[in-house]
Amino acid sequence: MKKHKNIMIFGTGSNVGKSIIATGLCRIFYQDGYRVAPFKSQNMALNSFITKSGKEMGRAQVVQAEAAKIEPEVFMNPILLKPTTDKKSQVIVNGKVYKNMDAREYFAFKHNLKKEITRAYNYIRENYDICVLEGAGSPAEINLKEDDIVNTGMAEMADTPVILVADIDRGGVFAAIYGTIMLLEESERARIKGVIINKFRGDKSLLANGIEMIEKLTNVPVLGVVPYVKLGIEEEDSLGIDKYNEKKDAKIKISVIKLKHISNFTDIDALSHYSDVSLKYVKSANELGNEDVIIIPGSKNTIEDMKDLVEKDMARKIIRLAKSGTVIFGICGGFQILGQKITDLNNLESNLREISGLGLLPIETVIETEKITAQYENTLKNLSGILSGMENVKINGYEIHQGYSYLENGDKSKNLKEIQKNCIFGEKKLKGMMRENVIGTYIHGIFDNFEFTNSFLNKIRENKGLEYVDKKFSYSEYKDREYDKLAKVLETVEFADFKLPLVGNTKATVMEQGQIKELLTRQVMEPVRFYDSIATMKKSGVTDFIEIGPGKVLSGFVKKIDKSAKVAHVEDVRSLSTLLENKE
Repeated sequence: MKKHKNIMIFGTGSNVGKSIIATGLCRIFYQDGYRVAPFKSQNMALNSFITKSGKEMGRAQVVQAEAAKIEPEVFMNPILLKPTTDKKSQVIVNGKVYKNMDAREYFAFKHNLKKEITRAYNYIRENYDICVLEGAGSPAEINLKEDDIVNTGMAEMADTPVILVADIDRGGVFAAIYGTIMLLEESERARIKGVIINKFRGDKSLLANGIEMIEKLTNVPVLGVVPYVKLGIEEEDSLGIDKYNEKKDAKIKISVIKLKHISNFTDIDALSHYSDVSLKYVKSANELGNEDVIIIPGSKNTIEDMKDLVEKDMARKIIRLAKSGTVIFGICGGFQILGQKITDLNNLESNLREISGLGLLPIETVIETEKITAQYENTLKNLSGILSGMENVKINGYEIHQGYSYLENGDKSKNLKEIQKNCIFGEKKLKGMMRENVIGTYIHGIFDNFEFTNSFLNKIRENKGLEYVDKKFSYSEYKDREYDKLAKVLETVEFADFKLPLVGNTKATVMEQGQIKELLTRQVMEPVRFYDSIATMKKSGVTDFIEIGPGKVLSGFVKKIDKSAKVAHVEDVRSLSTLLENKE
């Protein structure tokens, strides 16, 4: 096996494109023949996935694993934080629930997780050629740096070089780059080997002066500028869901309720790829009323989200639309909301112990201490109304839910046959249920099954008097093409030509413009030929060497190679000024 190498992606903030860049690198390294794995020590997200072993992890690393053509495993994301309220999160360690903690409690506790994180990363180190690590938010959150386990602390644990990603689309890119780098400690800055400016629209030449200035100010090169490209790759968190609202109007209108504690919103992604489907997220009652389908997605706090729907008058509006024939589709927490009531006697999610649901399905939900996490495969049964004729359609997906739903007023231990008759999967536990135009299920990823989705949309088309569409759309194949597209975008990034001859330290020769991308890739995988590089410079007539950055390690190496060499050191503005004065 090849010697293990790693690279880590930091961001100047959240939603700057860290996950996408990491995904692209995973696909590029895979295409180059390497066995590569993603890694994010701590992920805070309500978008999660269940592995084949029944363990829970963040979906961002699932996407990256797909790009790397490997099976998602929980060692890629050992710590997952799922916010339950504004102040508390469910802490998941190695795929299993540990406990709920508030921010202060977790901050004091997190140093205990370093052992689990190290164990997970070491597994990748021992079994993969390359690890692409991802940080979280910004590494410059100085109030959170103590016992850091996801940004600079993780970079140190893995001893990895770092690339900093900055988003120019939101403005202030150079301030973000400079501020992030300058707020780091000297040893932390030394790990940052380059900057990527992401999501650029327009003429790249307009950036030239800014890039030159930021490189001088930070002593960190800008490796490239990535253009703004629309990709069909799912977003890491709900900051990215507004992209759906940009889609043109179409014949089939679907509204998704943007719950306060929305989770696994990626369940909806596959629907956005049908040309005659208009998909949007809504937050108020006055946005509802002209759609064919309303989807209530998953929730990390079902009771509080149900309460919020009532307070916003959205509950009354959804009930009225359901009675008028609008299709209502609930997934996981959305399924629970469709029922008669939700009970939480242990106050696991809320201070409220009970709340009435929408009353659209004859079920009652009990929030229980046991968390169900499992992949799922079955066929549809017991169908009517909008799903009639879809019997035996195969469904693949996964379950993530706290507690179970039961038939209303039923004896939970004696009504198994009745449950089986009402479950759309024919099971003795209610994994899904329907009444004419109201459907609910615990199965995440149900719309990723193209046969189901195509048939469901055709039923909507039939109701509207539209022609059937026979679209053999495979969401998994589509995503795979998008990963290739992303890799191509990153590989076609143009680099500025050298202003001076540059010696690449993997080949120890003077680099040519066309070699930049190749040598950057080699930089990740191959050892540095420092002594040979210095020898090449000496042969080219170089007599003076200036080390830029913290410490004097490289200066010492140069002196060992050639005692006659003139060596200087620059690590800040003061030492630069001193050097320039001496040169004069």
